[in-house]
Amino acid sequence: MEVCSFLQNKSILLTGATGFLAKVLIEKILRVQPKVKKLYLLMRAADSLSALHRFNTEVIGKELFKVLKEKNGANLNSLIQEKVSLLAGDITRHNLGLESSTLEELFGQVDLIINLAASTDFDERYDVALGINTIGPANVLNFAKKCSKLRVFLHVSTAYVCGEKEGVVLETPFNMGDTLNGTSGLNIDMEKVLVEEILEELRTTNASKEHITSTMRDLGIQRARKYGWPNTYSFTKAMGEMLLGHLKDDKTPLSLVIIRPTIITSTFKEPFPGWLEGVRNIDSFIVGYGKGKMTCFPGDPQSIVDLIPADMVVNAMIVAMAAHANEPIEMIYHVGSSVSNPVSYRRLQNYGLHYFSERPWINKDGKAVIVRKGTELGTVATVRRYMELHYLIPLKILNVVNIVSCQYFRGTYVEVARKVKFLMRLVQLFSPYVFFKGVFDDTNTERLRRAARDGSNGVENEMLDFDPKSIDWDDYFMYTHIAGVVKYAFTR
Repeated sequence: MEVCSFLQNKSILLTGATGFLAKVLIEKILRVQPKVKKLYLLMRAADSLSALHRFNTEVIGKELFKVLKEKNGANLNSLIQEKVSLLAGDITRHNLGLESSTLEELFGQVDLIINLAASTDFDERYDVALGINTIGPANVLNFAKKCSKLRVFLHVSTAYVCGEKEGVVLETPFNMGDTLNGTSGLNIDMEKVLVEEILEELRTTNASKEHITSTMRDLGIQRARKYGWPNTYSFTKAMGEMLLGHLKDDKTPLSLVIIRPTIITSTFKEPFPGWLEGVRNIDSFIVGYGKGKMTCFPGDPQSIVDLIPADMVVNAMIVAMAAHANEPIEMIYHVGSSVSNPVSYRRLQNYGLHYFSERPWINKDGKAVIVRKGTELGTVATVRRYMELHYLIPLKILNVVNIVSCQYFRGTYVEVARKVKFLMRLVQLFSPYVFFKGVFDDTNTERLRRAARDGSNGVENEMLDFDPKSIDWDDYFMYTHIAGVVKYAFTR
């Protein structure tokens, strides 16, 4: 399987082009296969000028592209002008919101479609998440059916569409209407109707933007939990997979590949170690702990936290496309580490303690933050008791004292309230993951790794490595990932 040559002379449509994983993919393709025919990058923008501005500031302007810039020097601009075509569009709209002249070109030229557009907030507004994570993939697939040269449609989902399942989680597809708790009646069309009805009711009562947002966030969590999912994100991503499987019919042969990554972390090797963007998933704990805001660790210390570096996910995506070009199948791949190279939650805590003990965070006042071993809260009941005793009750007492003293302690109260809100939000959003009792079967992915190893040369194997067994977690966390979080994600 000559993977890099597979990308040569291919026209690729990529949605969600300004996202974290998309940037890593764009950089990789331009660096390892500059003979790609065209990269059509779809991004939400009002017009082509806005799309160009977003590309220059949010994509190519990032440090991630420094190796590509060094490699190409003055030729980089001409490479981008020749190979990259920016599209102002929206996957929540018919034909991705593109003009008819652009559609003609894409329908006749596109060989590969990669859907990376997503809302990754766990508690996103339900209307927004439903539009991007559920309806969006269906729109992209319907678009793909009109592309005469299409060889593969690849959709990036999440391993956590499984919810809070225990044991071995298999690489199996969803059927329309499947739920995680056995509750019947899940109907995606009716979910859309429900959202529209509630939005219309809110508009007629002149509800404020804040109230609409709050109502939609609450609705997402409510609907997710009704059918067994812990949050809006995993629920809407699961429904997105359902629609893709339903719309891929035998009348239109299509190679559908669904990649389900676990918790994505900073780059392992390429283009250089430790690049990431923003505070992502477990990085919230690293930031909170390093800055002294977290003194406890909610979660089972023995639970396996399934982590995978971003460049390994991208490598798996590229290899999977090459493996399944023109095969009329639906293939699902878990891309993670919990089976082949597991790391426990307690080990992650220890990495944080060792790192920030050696290299403490310096506050705005110039003082080093002293970290100590955090209190482990190994059960949900323990977490609730701890939060009540250490934060909620003292906050209530402080509020009473503040009122009695005519707001004398207002500054202290606001600061403590902010800290409590930060911790409560972390506990609420991440409990399904730090108490997770499952591991992700990667039989399909291991088969793909073997096929790639057997059919490629040594250089390509190294360049497209996605085997988590090659990761030394101690070294990666102590000298790559946490350092990357401090460099790119911490804000003073």
